Amino acid sequence: MPAASSAERGGHRRIVTAMPLRTLPDLPESRTEPDGSALVRVLSYNLRSLRDDEEALARVVRACRPDLLLAQEAPRFFRWRKHAARLAAATDLVMLSGGATAAGPLLLCSLRAAVEHTEDILLPRTPGLHRRGFATAVVRVAGARLGVVSCHLSLQEAERRDQARMLLEHLASLGAPHAVVAGDVNEPPAGRSFRLLAGTLRDCRAVRPWGDEATHPSAAPRRRIDAVFTTPGVEVLGCGVPRGLPGVAEDDLRAATDHLPVLAALRVPAASAPPR
Repeated sequence: MPAASSAERGGHRRIVTAMPLRTLPDLPESRTEPDGSALVRVLSYNLRSLRDDEEALARVVRACRPDLLLAQEAPRFFRWRKHAARLAAATDLVMLSGGATAAGPLLLCSLRAAVEHTEDILLPRTPGLHRRGFATAVVRVAGARLGVVSCHLSLQEAERRDQARMLLEHLASLGAPHAVVAGDVNEPPAGRSFRLLAGTLRDCRAVRPWGDEATHPSAAPRRRIDAVFTTPGVEVLGCGVPRGLPGVAEDDLRAATDHLPVLAALRVPAASAPPR
């Protein structure tokens, strides 16, 4: 039952009822289907260089139970590998790719993922702007083969659009039958770069909404600038901000970083058998 408190206003006592945070039904658990397809939980999260409450951030990630964490703004400078390894240990994940060598995007994964290859991509530098990059990998989860890309696009519109084009070109070169892309797009779905990505890929939130929508800023979210995309053959089972998910505390969401995470559950088809 909601808790009630009293307050005085104009000489009259009024009752203030504090409504509990709603409980969000969880997305499907990670599993392998009888046909070899894999149900994979993917989390996109801007870490803000781990400058905020790392323990709160780790609690949020653990509660989301991702198979793949596609992070942005990972530490890039002094002892950045040590910081990334500490985050991986605190979230029961392992390092996959990225970090300073990708100018910030970072990939972590659970032990379900078998790694085929990884590549960190540094994009052309624009004078006066932060350098950007992509953290990429191809992994196998059960019978499924999946390309993975974490990105953080530019604050400058023209550069951001060029980076979106380069992302799609690189994705096509991965050679994986299916792929997931996630990151901080730095513009809402109506933006030109977001629409460019969503024109080729599927915006998971638009396909199967779940949870909350806005991702930034975490203290008072107003815009959806973080997203998860997939190639057309991947089934989206739900995607959104996991506010109200059991184990995800409101205080932790606000303390962890200035962005809110985006969680998606995906069913990735089994890879075709190689020709004999």
